[in-house]
Amino acid sequence: MTAKVIDGKAFAAKVRGQVAEHVARLKEANGIQPGLAVVLVGEDPASQVYVRNKHASTIEVGMASFEHRLDASTSEAELLALIDKLNADPKVHGILVQLPLPGHLNSELVINRIDPAKDVDGFHISNVGLLGTGQKSMVPCTPLGCLMMLRDHHGKLAGLNAVVVGRSNIVGKPMAQLLLGDSCTVTIAHSRTKDLAEVCRRADILVAAVGRPEMITGEMVRPGATVIDVGINRIERDGKAKLVGDVHYESAAAVAGAITPVPGGVGPMTIACLLANTLTACCRANGLAEPEGLTA
Repeated sequence: MTAKVIDGKAFAAKVRGQVAEHVARLKEANGIQPGLAVVLVGEDPASQVYVRNKHASTIEVGMASFEHRLDASTSEAELLALIDKLNADPKVHGILVQLPLPGHLNSELVINRIDPAKDVDGFHISNVGLLGTGQKSMVPCTPLGCLMMLRDHHGKLAGLNAVVVGRSNIVGKPMAQLLLGDSCTVTIAHSRTKDLAEVCRRADILVAAVGRPEMITGEMVRPGATVIDVGINRIERDGKAKLVGDVHYESAAAVAGAITPVPGGVGPMTIACLLANTLTACCRANGLAEPEGLTA
């Protein structure tokens, strides 16, 4: 068996196209332009790349982009004051503070200062609680992207056995909640799970989000299962740097029914879902119908 490759890059382009269509209709029918504010503190090279990509994608779909680049020495009080200003700005529908923050800043305090309705990362404790109790919330972008791809591949997910390997607040836990919301039978596993391979082999849907290069091998995958690889790990192989996932791609692809590659799988969906969340936040703020197919 050779697995179908789930092309996250192509799917993300489709999502961005849907967002752009909704944004154009909002402008024409309601005179409203969704706006995303991104705050970057310091000069972390990877964060600078992410922010640059987010800005370009925001402009591409017709949204307003508000960039705030702050010095690494910015005080907590100054950062919180900026967030308060963005919370009060009606042109800003989504706020994202790029992580990681410099060590002297309290990330939890900063994230929880964002208005939950504008928390397009879905990290505010209120949104975490709403998601956990099955209520309407802002959903973290990466799990949302995984859910969209699974729905597209399977149609209905109800009744499928899902195993999520990883228990982080950013991916593992919200991913499990989203799959529960679609009536999957969900197991959360992790590096300390007894007989992890056997647990994984029960899965119709196997989501790897544990942060360990190629930890999930083909012998841990049930034949025909759908494998979603959230991991992005930089390793050296044959003297060259290479990006690999949490799944050993070659062995898993030989067994699975469908699989996401790394790179080009889940990664591109994260920014696409950030834009979708910003659109959703804008619609909710203005009492308009939420975009179909772009929410959990």
